[in-house]
Amino acid sequence: MEENTGRRGIWGAITRWVASDEEVEAEELRDDAREAGCQPLADVQDRTTVRVRGVLQSVTLQPRLGTPALEADLYDGSGAVTLVWLGRRRIAGISCGRRLVATGRVATLDGRRVMYNPRYELLPAGME
Repeated sequence: MEENTGRRGIWGAITRWVASDEEVEAEELRDDAREAGCQPLADVQDRTTVRVRGVLQSVTLQPRLGTPALEADLYDGSGAVTLVWLGRRRIAGISCGRRLVATGRVATLDGRRVMYNPRYELLPAGME
């Protein structure tokens, strides 16, 4: 029997019709991550190495102790993590709205989840 990976059928169509755009996008992001074998950010424990998939909601340059650090907030429909690349001012392809898969160790710093110098895979631009 096939596993139910999201809202399907007539009830699903009705539910999606009354849902906000943000709710629909969040559900699609969760489904995409699950189908790709990635872990939902809501289930990630601190200090574990994980593979997550989502969309970049913001990209900023934040100097840390005089060293540049590129920060990008990745949202997967269940939660968010800030990806931090130390010593980088920019990375080709890392921009708002871009979907990617990131692998690294998650930690909590000042109440927010972060992943330092993650490995990443940019997803094709047509997937946005």
